[in-house]
Amino acid sequence: MEKQRQKILVIDDSEMNRAILADMLGEDYDILEAADGVEGVEVLERRKNEIALVLLDIVMPNMDGFGVLEVMNRERWIENVPVIMVSAESGSTQIERAYEMGVTDFIMRPFDALIVARRVNNTILLYAKQKRLIGMVNDQIEAKEKRSSMMVDILSQIVEFRNGESGLHILHVRRITELLLTHLATRTDRYAISAAEIGEIATASALHDIGKIAIPEHILNKPGRLTPEEFAVMKTHAEIGAKMLEELPIYQGDPLVRYAHAICRWHHERWDGRGYPDGLRGDAIPLAAQVVALADVYDALTSERVYKKALPHEKALQMILDGECGAFNPALLGCLREIAGSIREAMQAPADDDERAVHLTAQDLLRSEEHALAERTASERTLRLLDHERMKFRFFADLTEEIQFEFSVEPNRLSLSPRGAKRLGLPELIDEPGADDGLAAVLGQGAWQAASRRLRATTPENPGQSWECQLHYGGEDRWYRVVARAIWSADTPPVFEGALGKAMDIDDSRKRLEEVERKAACDGLTHLYNRASAREMICERLRANPDGRYALAIFDLDDLKKINDTHGHKVGDEVLRFLASRLENSVRGRDISSRAGGDEFLLFLEYKPADDVQHIVERIFAHLSGTCAGCVVTVSMGVACSELVGAEYDALFEAADKALYAAKRGGKAHYRFYDTSMEDMFSALTDIESDHVKGGAPR
Repeated sequence: MEKQRQKILVIDDSEMNRAILADMLGEDYDILEAADGVEGVEVLERRKNEIALVLLDIVMPNMDGFGVLEVMNRERWIENVPVIMVSAESGSTQIERAYEMGVTDFIMRPFDALIVARRVNNTILLYAKQKRLIGMVNDQIEAKEKRSSMMVDILSQIVEFRNGESGLHILHVRRITELLLTHLATRTDRYAISAAEIGEIATASALHDIGKIAIPEHILNKPGRLTPEEFAVMKTHAEIGAKMLEELPIYQGDPLVRYAHAICRWHHERWDGRGYPDGLRGDAIPLAAQVVALADVYDALTSERVYKKALPHEKALQMILDGECGAFNPALLGCLREIAGSIREAMQAPADDDERAVHLTAQDLLRSEEHALAERTASERTLRLLDHERMKFRFFADLTEEIQFEFSVEPNRLSLSPRGAKRLGLPELIDEPGADDGLAAVLGQGAWQAASRRLRATTPENPGQSWECQLHYGGEDRWYRVVARAIWSADTPPVFEGALGKAMDIDDSRKRLEEVERKAACDGLTHLYNRASAREMICERLRANPDGRYALAIFDLDDLKKINDTHGHKVGDEVLRFLASRLENSVRGRDISSRAGGDEFLLFLEYKPADDVQHIVERIFAHLSGTCAGCVVTVSMGVACSELVGAEYDALFEAADKALYAAKRGGKAHYRFYDTSMEDMFSALTDIESDHVKGGAPR
């Protein structure tokens, strides 16, 4: 069978140019033609999966080459279809703009047939090999995940076999968990959860009842209602399962083990605090445990057990939504209601549908030597091409006076081009750039944080940023224009991953910065982070190190209304800016400070076990007081520590808010740390049914 020829799309308004390129390349490729940008986009829309390369002119009627690139970036076609810009335009601005918009190469007219053929062939080959490498890596990751999932399922099946339950229970809980989390991620931004985390939690859900292996069989499989003494024994399975995972000699830092531990211990906790074993309530219960709890209850109701008959889907759903099976997160109940049809279909699907996730075939494990050799050869050729491209990049970078850089969020690292690093007297790789004294000396205090805010204010639709800054090196200050492009993940929703950019020297006579527009991440009045941005950064910090020690403080300005009524809102705004300035001057580099809204501010601290957190808070609290515009400025503050309420944002915020309420009850200019006695200040919880709920929910 004859090998199918690759297709190249030529977008150029000149029929002669299209004919020349077709003659040069037509022997080896099928040539598609478009007479302007609009026609080119229409061809891409229909045939983007067939096209191996686009040769694109800049100057065209209706839609120029940059317009085509904007569409390709917006629709993300450029990720899979490489573009070579073809033009007689030789201005550096045009070339620079083209590269910033993602073109792979640039060919000048008049054409040299050999150069055109070589560059086209190299670009197509490079993209093909990159795709192959990505596919090979994805295959390896998938195989590893399949093995992990299979081993987890085998262990869980052992527990379920002893429990006398159907092996489908594990499968059902996993399916429901994945459906609920996936829908939750699209329904609200309250819980920042990635597709990878959803997969980890769904896999870990299979271990939710491993502690039952230690429960006596006469209790585990008793047909009737358990006595209070038997139910007390049954409830210990949650702590036993968690302890089994805690005592694993290895893998303690693995996300799967962390999720499994949270699920084992807390999947019988309830939203109102009436669950077991620890009586957690609200979002103090880890999200993974909340979701598995709901999935477990639904499957228990709809499955036959030794102590009950199976209930219909509709009846089980109504019982859960009516609160007959304990209290659950309202957001999760909303998800359950909205995807009830999908859950019913998932429960009816045969177990074979999940075979690919838990079983490996011989073909997955064994490859012929000939195939393996071909893959190694392809990999080596691809790596050589990549090294060649890196060498070209360094060569062109060294020819310019620009300082080129790359910034990545995870790991938090700044990479400088060799020439740029040498000019600035900095290393080529800087870990934790926000805390690097050498970088701070070059950029100036706070400039890195300002740059980071600018980049985080980008969106996938508007990834570009440009600003001017002053660099201090070689004993003098020089002004530079920074041009950067943010990099976003392909996940849904997309996640900011870092940026590429360069800094270009500006005329030495320039003495000051032009005023820059305020960024969405900052509060317009105080220039602190706004509440949404601060929450995102705090959640990211907590996810990165859930075992750290943290304190969240909420404070507000005493008597702001009186200041506004007496002196006017202008003075009130001045006082708020004064307070923000005092806050900025009192915190450390890694602390996060923000204006939460109105006269309310938020402060997030990370501290070590040896630190005296009360002393740190007391120092900051004392520094916030002062006099501004004839007004005495004092604040009231509430503080919550992760050691008491857990390392989750919502739990810390709720506890700090209660501590602030307690501080205000004690008078102005006070601060209080949260403790459990503060719960008595709030309305009593509604009395609900006992732990052993009606309808046959899980024991």
